[in-house]
Amino acid sequence: MAESPRTYGGVDGSARVAERRRALVDAGLDLLGTTEPELTVRGVCRRAGVASRYFYESFGDKNDLMEAVYDHVIGEITTTTLAAVGTAPDTEHGRVHAAVHTIVRLIAEDPRRGRLLFSATLSNDVLAAKRSESTRMFAGLLASQASEFYATDTIERLDLTTHFVVGGFAQVLTSWLGGELILDEDAVVDWCTDLLLAAAPTGSRPGHSAGSTPAHSGHSAGSTPAHPGHSAGSTPA
Repeated sequence: MAESPRTYGGVDGSARVAERRRALVDAGLDLLGTTEPELTVRGVCRRAGVASRYFYESFGDKNDLMEAVYDHVIGEITTTTLAAVGTAPDTEHGRVHAAVHTIVRLIAEDPRRGRLLFSATLSNDVLAAKRSESTRMFAGLLASQASEFYATDTIERLDLTTHFVVGGFAQVLTSWLGGELILDEDAVVDWCTDLLLAAAPTGSRPGHSAGSTPAHSGHSAGSTPAHPGHSAGSTPA
């Protein structure tokens, strides 16, 4: 059995290992979240201010670190978004808007997260597998939330719809971060909220008859929502 790290300078050995691991994960995000990502053991140790020999007390190789960085970012987004949804108004629009706003804000305030999760310039087998895994996780989470809100677990095509919604939202964020969609943050949140609500299961919405489409946020049912500064049906700049 390996010996536990010894206490040094009044700091428990396990705490020092954990601190070095946090520093390496943050340094990994710095390197992976750039426009020209390059991750090496030597480079991440240099950025973290950690001797190379300590890298291997937490990670087997750079792929292990890459997975840890990805899981760290996904964990932050998931925890923060669920907390926002939990305190949002208990309505369709309130919950969806809270989730979309939180995710977009987290991506906007730290572009490293967005580049790690969505950038086409950062692509390898490890990240491809993690992205696929996180898509399934978010689709399952969305399905769970929908089932709870609509008090049913038999919504037709729920799995298909949640994968469609998660994939589409990810593509919007990819294009927005890449500059292909010239929209301000509020417009991204508003439009994505409307699109996610349009994909919601209409048959069991509380307070609505089966098949009806509710109007929300001042929009009539079936209309194209107008955002601040844009007329209905116009393309936002």
